[in-house]
Amino acid sequence: MTKLTIKQKKFADEYIISGNAYQAAINAGYSENYAKNASVKLLEKGGNISEYINKKMAEIEDKQIAKQDEILKYLTAVMRGEEKEETLSKNEFGGEDISKIQVSAKDRIKAAELLGKRYGSWTDKLEVEAESRVVIVDDLED
Repeated sequence: MTKLTIKQKKFADEYIISGNAYQAAINAGYSENYAKNASVKLLEKGGNISEYINKKMAEIEDKQIAKQDEILKYLTAVMRGEEKEETLSKNEFGGEDISKIQVSAKDRIKAAELLGKRYGSWTDKLEVEAESRVVIVDDLED
């Protein structure tokens, strides 16, 4: 991928935010006339800008989606009571205060259950290993 100019990079970053090629071109510093006529061409120009946009979008998605280890750490923290949840309570002035309380036992049990399922701690199926021998006896008289 060839290097983008500062203006092209700004255009790509603005396009990621708005999804509007015309407005992104204006925000990047292109003239209004250029933005009207060529903003879509910027996306197609040699593929460099769209390649940059696709790479940045993949990075954004990657940061936003929880990975398995993050989920397992969170469930473990909930199960151990390390996570707090916020709750509203009335104060003496008639307003509401936000306070942090322990996660309920029900939620901690659910977290433990989900972790147990992940690790196969309890399953409905049983794995059985067995050896058997088949013996054929011919004791019929002719």
